[in-house]
Amino acid sequence: MAAHAATPAPIIPLQELYRIYTSIAPKPGVPVPLSAFNMSQRETERVFSAYDEDYHISRYFHFHDKHGDMYSINGETATHVVIDPDIRLVL
Repeated sequence: MAAHAATPAPIIPLQELYRIYTSIAPKPGVPVPLSAFNMSQRETERVFSAYDEDYHISRYFHFHDKHGDMYSINGETATHVVIDPDIRLVL
């Protein structure tokens, strides 16, 4: 039996997360603050960490550590995210 608990499933569907990203980002490929998703810190870390653990999805997420509110995404510090437009291929 594994000593660690499985990461809970994200509480926001990927399609909705991408919709929010595209409504925040001035154009595709521009990093947006994780705080702009208007979730609590815990929820933001949980949602993005869960998607970051999925190999087929994580390659479309690009986290940046700039100035701003800091979050821990799978143990890595991040303040901003870019969601690659090609994610639409898996939606």
